[in-house]
Amino acid sequence: MEIKFINTEYEKELGEIIGLFFPTFETEENQNTITFEALTDKNVVTINEKKYEFSLELEKRKSDEKNALYLALSDYFKKTFEWGSITGVRPTKIGYDLLEKGVPKYLLKETLMKDYHLSEQKAKLIKDTISNQNCIIKNDNLVDIFINIPICPSRCKYCSFISSQYEQVKNKIPSYLNCLIKEIDAIKEIISTKNLIVRSIYIGGGTPTVLSAEELEEILGKLSYPSVEFTVEAGRPDTITREKLEVLKRNNVTRICVNPQTFCEKTLKQIGRNHTVKDVISAYMLAIEFGFDVNIDLIAGLPGEKFTNFKKSIETAIEMAPANLTIHTLALKRGSNLTNEAIKNNEIQSFNCPPAEEVKKMIDYSNRRLLEEKYNPYYLYKQKNTPLGLENVGYAQKGHVCIFNVDSMEETCSVLACGAHAISKRVFSLENRIERCCNVKFIEDYISRIDEMIERKKELFK
Repeated sequence: MEIKFINTEYEKELGEIIGLFFPTFETEENQNTITFEALTDKNVVTINEKKYEFSLELEKRKSDEKNALYLALSDYFKKTFEWGSITGVRPTKIGYDLLEKGVPKYLLKETLMKDYHLSEQKAKLIKDTISNQNCIIKNDNLVDIFINIPICPSRCKYCSFISSQYEQVKNKIPSYLNCLIKEIDAIKEIISTKNLIVRSIYIGGGTPTVLSAEELEEILGKLSYPSVEFTVEAGRPDTITREKLEVLKRNNVTRICVNPQTFCEKTLKQIGRNHTVKDVISAYMLAIEFGFDVNIDLIAGLPGEKFTNFKKSIETAIEMAPANLTIHTLALKRGSNLTNEAIKNNEIQSFNCPPAEEVKKMIDYSNRRLLEEKYNPYYLYKQKNTPLGLENVGYAQKGHVCIFNVDSMEETCSVLACGAHAISKRVFSLENRIERCCNVKFIEDYISRIDEMIERKKELFK
């Protein structure tokens, strides 16, 4: 494919529009030629010698350019997408921007449909998600704490995260935890010195509960901020034990994530999980016994699954009645074993995943059923390389919205983050800007450069 962008500063965003129509793993045989030219008063899109012209407003330049390319491609290839020309990670930010510009909330859905070509369902999803985010507080003295444990018992085939398998790094864990504790002590000093107020704590990964009960105690004991929302990801049910849950409860953890991804035994084996459906249910019941709010993750579009498999997973999850249910659309990313195997075996087009329309049916069903069961969407994000550009949505029962998830997606609260590949943010709400500092990605580098990681955070919050 030949693509030319002329007189535009938004090549990345325009590339995302093209990616909707031509997925990342499209073969090299595609012979289409696409030229996009931004002039002073109009956008000109030429597709295989067919020319389209669209008016351009300077104050809306980026959205106008994306709309022009989307509408031209849509007309030429006779194809539309429910998310229209919205391609970013955080669709709700566009909704908030419209509200800040004076669009009445009762017209938000219609405005999104008109200005960004969203389907009615997706426009409503943005509006409803914003309506359910009533926990947002813009106060620059508030901070969330994030701790990263990038270690898992095994690697899921679809995973592209930078996470190590336990057996490969177990000898490095003592050193990693020592550095993590040193960094936690440093951020506690920042919190105290700057008179910051801890709003929520989140320990993610990876799978933090791959650590022993003693190791978890060592970390959790350093985070003595009672009466705040405190989440620990316990995504693999085969890592959950009564002893570990006792440690979590003793250290004021309020919420855990038990993430089966599917309730189909065959799929669990295929994606590299070392647990059974029975293990998921047993771990969930044990967590409920301790009084935790529990989140369950499911993924639509897993290899080999059909709509009937996904429907069974949704109905099983609903019957379990967790406080939160998060529905993901499978993203086929380079770096995952699933994608690497498909490329190696020249099976780029299939991945053994269900067709895009089947995945859409899964997502639509989950939305309808969860709304029927009084679960409300409260956070929303999109990833690249999902079928039809579909989304990920977190649903919550009334009164069980996860504050950290909302803060993270809407970027309304500063974050002090510890661990390899953890990203700290400082939000300056009055100036409408965010500054970030990132820790190094890999465990070995983190251990050798821990003092540098600490200095970065001190500089960010000076």
